[in-house]
Amino acid sequence: MIQGYSRSFGLRLPNGERREWIKPRMFTGGGGQISHEHLVKGQPEVGMLVTKIGGPAYRIGMGGGSASSLVGGANQSHLDFNAVQRGDAEMEQKLNRVIKACVELGEKNPIISIHDQGAGGSANVLKEIVDPKGAILDIRKVEVGDKTLSVLEIWGAEYQEQDALLIKEEDRQLFQDLCTRENIPVAFLGQVTGDGNIVLIDSQDGSTPVNLPLEKVLGKMPAKVFPSEHVSHTLEEFKLPEGEDLETSLQRVLRLLSVGSKLFLTNKVDRSVTGLIAQQQCVGPLQLPLSNVAVIAQSHFSKTGAAISIGEQPIKGLIDSAVMGRMTVGESLTNLVWAPVTSLGDVKASGNWMWAAKLPGEGAELWDAAVSMRDIMIQLGIAIDGGKDSLSMAARVPGTKEREAELVKSPGTLVISTYVTCPDVTNVITPDIKYPGESSIVFVDLANGKNRIGGSSLAHAYGQIGSVSPDVDDVQMLKNGFNITQRLIKEHLITAGHDRSDGGLITTLLEMAFAGNCGLELQFPLDAAASKMDVLSYFYSEELGLVYEVKKDKLSQVESILKESNLPYHVLGNTVVNATVSFTSRDGSKLLQEKTNKLRDDWNETSFNLELLQVNPECAKQERKSLLERRGLQFTTISSFDLPKSLVVERQIGANPFRVAVVRQEGSNGDREMTSAFHQAGFECWDVNMIDLSTGKVDLSGFRGVAFVGGFSYADVMDSAKGWAGVIRYDERISGQFKKFLERKDTFSIGVCNGCQLMSLIGWVPFPEQAGELGVEQPRFIDNQSGRFESRFLTVKIENSPSILLKGLEGKKIGVWSSHGSGQIRATPEMLQKIHAGNLAPIRYVDDEGSNTTSYPYNPNGSVEGIAGLTSRDGRHLCIMPHPERSFLQWQYPYVPTEWSQDPTPYSPWFKIFQNALQFCKDTQ
Repeated sequence: MIQGYSRSFGLRLPNGERREWIKPRMFTGGGGQISHEHLVKGQPEVGMLVTKIGGPAYRIGMGGGSASSLVGGANQSHLDFNAVQRGDAEMEQKLNRVIKACVELGEKNPIISIHDQGAGGSANVLKEIVDPKGAILDIRKVEVGDKTLSVLEIWGAEYQEQDALLIKEEDRQLFQDLCTRENIPVAFLGQVTGDGNIVLIDSQDGSTPVNLPLEKVLGKMPAKVFPSEHVSHTLEEFKLPEGEDLETSLQRVLRLLSVGSKLFLTNKVDRSVTGLIAQQQCVGPLQLPLSNVAVIAQSHFSKTGAAISIGEQPIKGLIDSAVMGRMTVGESLTNLVWAPVTSLGDVKASGNWMWAAKLPGEGAELWDAAVSMRDIMIQLGIAIDGGKDSLSMAARVPGTKEREAELVKSPGTLVISTYVTCPDVTNVITPDIKYPGESSIVFVDLANGKNRIGGSSLAHAYGQIGSVSPDVDDVQMLKNGFNITQRLIKEHLITAGHDRSDGGLITTLLEMAFAGNCGLELQFPLDAAASKMDVLSYFYSEELGLVYEVKKDKLSQVESILKESNLPYHVLGNTVVNATVSFTSRDGSKLLQEKTNKLRDDWNETSFNLELLQVNPECAKQERKSLLERRGLQFTTISSFDLPKSLVVERQIGANPFRVAVVRQEGSNGDREMTSAFHQAGFECWDVNMIDLSTGKVDLSGFRGVAFVGGFSYADVMDSAKGWAGVIRYDERISGQFKKFLERKDTFSIGVCNGCQLMSLIGWVPFPEQAGELGVEQPRFIDNQSGRFESRFLTVKIENSPSILLKGLEGKKIGVWSSHGSGQIRATPEMLQKIHAGNLAPIRYVDDEGSNTTSYPYNPNGSVEGIAGLTSRDGRHLCIMPHPERSFLQWQYPYVPTEWSQDPTPYSPWFKIFQNALQFCKDTQ
């Protein structure tokens, strides 16, 4: 949901040391919830089954421990190779489905205790889950993917997508059935014995490779001591090179990877999966990756959820690691503050440490950072409840004839990930200016006038570090700023907000204008006599601070609250419709005058150059050009749709609701949100796995509707949906059911994304009357023109067509999530002619002017004539590449026009599809 790491930069210190690191401006993470009864694991009892579920064993991680523990980067290549982790996303998902199914059994949940496999492999996870009772286990019952593995490798390897569980003997069959339904390996290795020993037997030769008392293995070990002394560093004050000024330095800073656009990272990962994402990376009518905070909803039926943010300040640690610890915590909060939270005291955090801790001086620096982090958290009243460390972040680069060998180490880095309950996921403040010409800009200075420039992006842009870093001098002011901002959000007094961080105040302000596609006219409290360094320090210092957009009619109210709270602030000026940035000093002297789109292009340039290396270059060029010219997303006003005003579903007591089968295959991931959408419309929804159909547990004869969901069926290794289509075509137990369902006149179907590809492959659209006939071609959906997976929020237009599901939407322009790698329609001219003749392509990608388009990124796959979906001639069957089920609620939209806020409905126009399906069922019963 939140995503990727990218190599950001390297610096050479004054003493000649070289440091490089990964700067996680965006990070991969997830959020969820756990029931209170599952907070504490059950204890092992004699007779319980020691169970393993997940992917097969491979030779992974056998070199991990030794490779990562050597001092000074002296690790050997074969150890590194054996430490490589190999991921299997589909196996992870199947494992997750089994665990979720157990949890949803409530009191009948068969899992007593669960532990994920990681470092140490089975040798670690199985000992820990049976401690202190002990167990006897058969190593040969472990599912292996490599038959050459030795017993030692099966026992110690760190193969992933594996969990260890304790279940009772009476629940064995239930658990086995759940695993069989999801087609995931499960092994019952042995039983808890109660004698306190871990005994591993090899049933192949009768030997006992392991027989140890757990108390000796897992008992309290003597604490290790790593002595470390501080090593002094010579720091030089930042010096601006001759001839440089605000404008020239801005060209450098905006192009830094740590400051500039992250579009090259953002659109290649699925940012809408689950349909529970209330705030992802991108904001505003141009969908720029500028969000400070991520927000997930608890369900599709309420406004409650969770907010997540990160903080990281590694360059400042080169000056003072204690300062870095405080600033990292501070940044995590100035990012988190833009989502309404239950309270600051509810905030919890994960701390991830990356440090070359065994090298001289580094352990002492790590200690200083940890102590400073602890102390500021105590003062703030927040808590850290977990984390991870990588404490061997160094490597020795071999020498060559041209250069000597050298040690390259990561600077000490702390990443704080905060998470907290969010009472209203619909009230998140984003950085994009929303009311140009009607609002003012307010800067809340949490450093109270200090503008230290050390460790800044400005220093980095000139290959320097500086000597004095920003710091959190007044923790109470940070706490007060957080709480007051929360009040302003909950009272709807601010409409946009952004934190001062990488790139300083000037970057904060420009990014708000970039995202809002507008201009700024601002005046700063700088005197004409201010030196060049005073000006640069003001604009580029990365002290903590907050910037608000406030509508002019609310400005006096906001100022009154800020004054009462003793927060230092400045009203800097106004937003303007004209997309030009004008910055002046107190006496009116010009500081900066430039068009917004020119500065935005500078900010996007590095991302564009990286994008050229990973997509079709023509697509990258089209997107860069579009950002210079486009108006932004344009939708039909919400008031023109007849939608419910409440999430409460009205169902007649005693009525037998219509059933819809939400059909999925291995790798599908869109079933929950599809179920929620149909449930809200009044359907009885069934989760139908293809295994249910092939085993006869479920028959389609009892359903009025079928929904084929999105995802990556069989990981799409045989091409998009071909594996799924093969199961339907060539399994007689299934193909007959589908044929009968298709022939009935009272049924409907919808396929989304992977389900859309499936429906074309099995011939249900656009010509179902010819489905299965030999020699009859149907359209296909092939790889995107960009050459990669594309996750976009974009606009489609609904055309006139026979589709029963799109009634009432004709002529409307609607925003929708789109996430696929193979959505480009391939059809012969003859097929296209037949499609046109029957109006069978009812959904088209359009540009900001509402015209059908093949241009990237408006059309994410390059489909001819902008075709995004197809319908059958009788209108009962619809396939669509974008995701209406992830877009049926307004809070699922990453951008809505400001006028939508006047309409009380929680739904988006896409809910009409599900209403139409219900009406069709009523009309044909």
